[in-house]
Amino acid sequence: MSERRARPASKNPMKSAWRRALTPAQPPEPPAPAPRVPDAAVEQPEVASVVQAALYRDGVRVSSPATLAETYRELRDQPSGMAWIGLARPTEAELLSLAAEFDLHPLAVEDAMEAHQRPKLERYGDTLFVVLRAARYLDAPEEVDFGELHVFVGPDFVITVRHGAAPDLSAVRRRMEETPELLKLGPEAVLYAILDAVVDGYEPVVAGVQIDIDEIETEVFRGDPEVSRRIYELSREMVEFQRATRPLVGMLHGLMAGFSKYGTDEELQRYLRDVADHVTHTSERVDGFRQALTEILTVNATLVTQQQNAEMRALAEAGFEQNEEIKKISSWAAILFAPTLVGTIYGMNFEHMPELSWSFGYPFAIGLMGVVCVSLYVIFKRRDWL
Repeated sequence: MSERRARPASKNPMKSAWRRALTPAQPPEPPAPAPRVPDAAVEQPEVASVVQAALYRDGVRVSSPATLAETYRELRDQPSGMAWIGLARPTEAELLSLAAEFDLHPLAVEDAMEAHQRPKLERYGDTLFVVLRAARYLDAPEEVDFGELHVFVGPDFVITVRHGAAPDLSAVRRRMEETPELLKLGPEAVLYAILDAVVDGYEPVVAGVQIDIDEIETEVFRGDPEVSRRIYELSREMVEFQRATRPLVGMLHGLMAGFSKYGTDEELQRYLRDVADHVTHTSERVDGFRQALTEILTVNATLVTQQQNAEMRALAEAGFEQNEEIKKISSWAAILFAPTLVGTIYGMNFEHMPELSWSFGYPFAIGLMGVVCVSLYVIFKRRDWL
């Protein structure tokens, strides 16, 4: 979770409690993803889809049922309690069981089963259904991994259905349990804490993407041939990031619009407005990243075109120089061919050749060779072949 802006000290114990609950002891360093703190009570999704279930009364955990059936029974026995059930990739039977027990709307249950939903907020009677897209930055492959979280919030229950590795809600549960004065505010407080965790999880991603863009700019001007692929892949991730953050802005404003109607606690209102500020800032950064990547891709295409033009020009110049050399070689070959031709004719040694008995035959042959060579040289020289 990110470090929040400094606020003036307050004597209000509730505000101090909010700061203690929503500010971790050591904020993660970007671009590394938020550290995962193991929870002894958390089971691996491969073993059971119910990650953790707990019942709370007045902000204090009173029991930790091992199964959904036990959770239902204990919640019925404690009318003033609140159930917080966390699931990871649940089965259809488990979701149908939850729907029957808590009267969840069939459309919301269907969305939770299928996953791959866009972020949204829906109200079904007294139950609120929220879909969130969490994100984390993976250092080794230098890519963004997205997860999906579905949250059902009712009068006395909170159900989280996680699809993907992110987000890790065990830290949210632990921080809320450490501040019972907040947890006793009910399911709304849990929802807002989850929203804050998801939004703060975006900040290491933003920092990691910023570093990637800086590296890409260096690679572009260095002429790295693989940079186009990296730009394209990062652009696709930014499209996914936009799909995660843009709807969240409207969702939070929708929740704020219902403060008066649903009697939201005043401190929760401040908290939600702070989360809305963070997600608005993140959404603007993501929009800027996508625009920057588009411009970088344009610059890279221009540089690649310039490089190709330079290579073509170099090839053309090399071809021209090669043609000039061929002209010179051909010219000298023609000049040398003339005396060879004359010498060949007079070297045939036929008996009846007029010039063989002529006393000026040899000087004539030499002179003919010279005249032909000089004539060819003058012709080639005038044509700039030599």
